[in-house]
Amino acid sequence: MSLSRICILGFACLISAWLIALSPSATALAQSPSMFSWSELPELPTKLGVAGPFAGVHNDALIVAGGANFPEPIWETEKVWHDTIDVLHHQNGKLVWSRQQPLPRPIAYGMTVSTPDGVLCIGGNDASDTFASTFLLQWDVNAQQTIILEYPDLPKPCAYGSAALIGEKVFVVGGQNDSALRSAGNHVFSLDLSSSDRSGTLAWQHEADFPGSARAFNLCVAQHNGFENCLYVIGGRRQASNDDKDIEFLSDVWEYAPKKSTWKRRSDAPRPIVAGVGLGIGQSHIAVLGGADGTLFFKSDELKDQHPGFPKEAFAYHTITDTWTSAGELPANHVTTIAVQWNDQIIIPSGEVRPRVRSPKVWSVQGRTTTKGFGTINYVVLVTYLLAMVGIGVYFARKTKNTNDFFRGGQNIPWWAAGCSIFATMLSSLTFTGIPSKSFAQDWVYAVGNFTIPLVAFLAVYVAMPFYRRIDATSAYEYLEKRFSRSVRLFGSASFTLFHLFRMAVVMSLTGLALAVATPLTPLQSVLLMGLLSILYCTMGGVEAVIWTDTLQTVVLLGGALLAIALLISGAGTDLSGFIEIGNQGNKFSIANLHWSATDTQIALWVIVIGAIAQNVSSYTADQAVVQRYMTTADKKLAARSIWTNALLTIPATLLFFSIGTALYVFYKAHPEKLDPTVTTDQVFPMFIAREMPIGIAGLIVAGVFAAAQSTVSTSMNSTATTIVTDFMRPLNCCKSESGYLKAARLWTLAIGVTGTLLGLAFVDPTIKSLFDAFIKVIGLFMGVLGGLFILGAFTRRANATGAFVGALVGAATMVWLWQSSSINGYLYTACGITTCFVVGYAVSMLAGAPKTNLEGLTIHTLGTSERS
Repeated sequence: MSLSRICILGFACLISAWLIALSPSATALAQSPSMFSWSELPELPTKLGVAGPFAGVHNDALIVAGGANFPEPIWETEKVWHDTIDVLHHQNGKLVWSRQQPLPRPIAYGMTVSTPDGVLCIGGNDASDTFASTFLLQWDVNAQQTIILEYPDLPKPCAYGSAALIGEKVFVVGGQNDSALRSAGNHVFSLDLSSSDRSGTLAWQHEADFPGSARAFNLCVAQHNGFENCLYVIGGRRQASNDDKDIEFLSDVWEYAPKKSTWKRRSDAPRPIVAGVGLGIGQSHIAVLGGADGTLFFKSDELKDQHPGFPKEAFAYHTITDTWTSAGELPANHVTTIAVQWNDQIIIPSGEVRPRVRSPKVWSVQGRTTTKGFGTINYVVLVTYLLAMVGIGVYFARKTKNTNDFFRGGQNIPWWAAGCSIFATMLSSLTFTGIPSKSFAQDWVYAVGNFTIPLVAFLAVYVAMPFYRRIDATSAYEYLEKRFSRSVRLFGSASFTLFHLFRMAVVMSLTGLALAVATPLTPLQSVLLMGLLSILYCTMGGVEAVIWTDTLQTVVLLGGALLAIALLISGAGTDLSGFIEIGNQGNKFSIANLHWSATDTQIALWVIVIGAIAQNVSSYTADQAVVQRYMTTADKKLAARSIWTNALLTIPATLLFFSIGTALYVFYKAHPEKLDPTVTTDQVFPMFIAREMPIGIAGLIVAGVFAAAQSTVSTSMNSTATTIVTDFMRPLNCCKSESGYLKAARLWTLAIGVTGTLLGLAFVDPTIKSLFDAFIKVIGLFMGVLGGLFILGAFTRRANATGAFVGALVGAATMVWLWQSSSINGYLYTACGITTCFVVGYAVSMLAGAPKTNLEGLTIHTLGTSERS
């Protein structure tokens, strides 16, 4: 059976599976269990426990200081404030408490944040006064003791407020100026810790007041909203009138974007949350793990020991979908204490469990991952597909007789297959996971970048491709030698090799992280599997195997995406019009940010347009992985058709994958209980595949993710081996025969595959916020200079070898500087690289004199009309 028939059959199977998936039984929604697991740590040494302590982590130790309680019998005594400092730390493999020298005075009900330098304790009160003082508690591991450092005072006294840290900036929100609730405010103070001079430039600043009611006992949490880290002010209580009993218990939620100093009202909590305990968990959840609701506030003296305690229900708020959901039952509800992040745990130290009653218990809370077995049918589908990829490699291994077959497929590849291969190579697994996660978390702004590909296709068809076909290039960098010199060619080829090694590593590692939530495989196992299979079929079959597997993978990629969007919309309980309406309400279809900042987290339209054009110009003119496809067809006309095929496929694919992201938003807005706080934003789509897809379909789409990653990896392997053999080995006559070069090509393919896989294992990093953003930076770091060299050579007569080489070096240095020292958006890296290389290269060429090489057919000014067609 021919490969074209296999592709058609595969597409027919996908359509059949789609129809099965749309049946009512296939779209049944699973119920999710409790989001958090609880365990106890050693109890606080103060047996009665305390409320309102300062609490934080420094040098891997939990510090709990101050606080207040009622001595027994609690209903017959007055509240007592404490000055104790207790530290929970590791000793001989166990966690033990250590009592330290006391605070300067008894104090409680202040605000606390944990910083790299120590635990910052802010404000607070005692029986008679409210304080503006601020100090830092540090844990000296060697001396096994705490250190207290004075910090600047607040602008005014404050207690019963809340604080959070974003970057190096501390924010304090709400709170009372004295013992009366009516003194509560809606102020926001900030302290920038990046200043090292505590007595001089370090000082509290007044930020924009939040527009909600003045309040105390509110919760303030920092969390990412898909664009940037924001503050979330939740609940609290306020004095509604002069009547002391006229107290309003609040459930409203406000989001503050520090970079723009803007406030936004968000969805209210399910009930009032007063003196709440909460913290950001994962990349976009806020866990509310305690808090009163005020229902029995005025009955405390009447109920006394019969008081049932505060409501024992946890909540989770998702910042991207702006939804609340129950997160399960609490073993205990501690209020008026501070949730602390300690490694991967949330620590709740002591606190009030009912009026006047404190608890010495210290709770450790972790997000609970909901797992679902992958299933035998899914395994069969996945394994069958992966074995088919290897089978294609074996098939073409028998047809590969020389390096022309291995590197260029004997120039007998159908134009439509070459076009599909370019498409699969350029989009890869970043399309399948990165783009949906980007539009899920943000909007469609990045879609504009893909829409520039058809424009750049004109440059590829009428400028780049004729140059390469004219010189019958096997490596794109043969052009650089003919236009400039051998050294420029080797620089370009080496840069390309480094780029694709890192590209392989980034694609495999980030895809492995995404697949970890969809399959029983760990990220490391996924990377090894992708690398091994790509090595097998790419080493055996060469570029022809790569192109035909890319073609099949294109079918799986697009077919799986169509299945997914249909299931997402139907699973959300809506139709196409409802999908559009909900997406519009969440501003998810926005395609332009009209501002002039090059560093704003909400990327500007001009940055997208310039950045995308630069990236695509570099990719379609100077990337061997693309240029190599120009040379696999029989003639220039067929090569041009392959380029246009890719360009045309890009538009519906862009619409499809950005729609998937919006559909994920719509689905999880309807089902917030299905969101897992332990899952990253990049894992949202694989999570949907694993937990909501029907059996068999999940295996097919997971195969699609593997397919997309493998298309990138295999292309990188073959293209890099091509440049090494063509640019380094052949000019040095390293082999005596064509068969020797073929063996070398296979060995280099193997070596590159192994190296890229090992780098992929080293690059696995679950803290990355967006694989799309990470990959964009990798492209810019390497491809900008290569694009600049091509433009310098193709569009100018004056550029010479000296200018090109100096321009390339300066461009590379500029890229490193941008990466390490600049806050400029990564989307502009390629444009900066092209511009730097071109400007410096041209300027140096003007000083060095006219080029000495023959430019006939090597620039647009010297390329004849017949050569363009």
